[in-house]
Amino acid sequence: MRRRRFLAWTLGAAACAAGCGTGRVGGGRFSIVAGGRRWARVGEAFAAAARASGVGTSSTGTPITVTGLPALAASELNNGQTLLDTSTPLSRLTGDVEVVVVPVNSRFKDFDDFGVHLRTDPSGTMLAGGPQGEPDHLLFGLIAKGLGADTRQIDYTGYPGSHEAVSALLGGKAAAAAGLLGDWRAVIDGGGVRALAVSCARRVPGLDVPTLLECGVRVDFADWAAAVGPDDMPDDGRESAVRMCDEVTSSPSWRRACRKAGWISIPLSGDDFRLWLTSEVERTQAVLRDLGLLASTRATTCWGSCGNGH
Repeated sequence: MRRRRFLAWTLGAAACAAGCGTGRVGGGRFSIVAGGRRWARVGEAFAAAARASGVGTSSTGTPITVTGLPALAASELNNGQTLLDTSTPLSRLTGDVEVVVVPVNSRFKDFDDFGVHLRTDPSGTMLAGGPQGEPDHLLFGLIAKGLGADTRQIDYTGYPGSHEAVSALLGGKAAAAAGLLGDWRAVIDGGGVRALAVSCARRVPGLDVPTLLECGVRVDFADWAAAVGPDDMPDDGRESAVRMCDEVTSSPSWRRACRKAGWISIPLSGDDFRLWLTSEVERTQAVLRDLGLLASTRATTCWGSCGNGH
């Protein structure tokens, strides 16, 4: 398996959540910021929906950081602390659907063809996507495990962005790729590639592509984003922030923003979100170990009630 140096910038979300730990609820005002560039759009949409719902926002308010799965994975890879260590989980917000694609003239006619080849010859099935250890790589790890393939043998090359992954696939440097549906949709619609499966539990409207579950792989996966507070958030501040998140994620403004951006709205807040996040940490650690990116002897920490997918 090809290895690459892991990029530390994706740790920005966890670091921000930890570094902003002096905030307190004051006058019901919140300071909503993105934990990194990749969450800028979600953070801006969430802040706009909050204002539209009558929620006070201010740069001096209680800090609410929008972060997500890549930050969680990056902290694990860099032996750092997870979001459960460095922040107060408040609410899951959105999920971006991932898609598995092949060139339009690929020998793989459908996902079953691809799955058989990956299972029987994982090292001979060149795969591509975003940087190693990030959601695209995690998805292929989950697929390989679900198919019964030797996960450590998969041949995966990570690229800085979707444009490079598209070029690699179309240039014959990979047999299949994974990435955000939003990044690949234009190439799919343009006939340059074929989509074999989507990662969500239900089919995407307007796209005649089966889900992984329909293809017999028990994987329900999304590149999710969530809202977290400072790690030392008091109980009353947490309760106020959770109520705010519930109000915003149930608002018409938020639903419109999600539809426009193509996000799946997957709200889950409070104790239920903490429990889900605990299971997501465990799932992420497990697939990173399966991929050979995380030492199998590393201790697994359990927060609260150790309980997956959304």
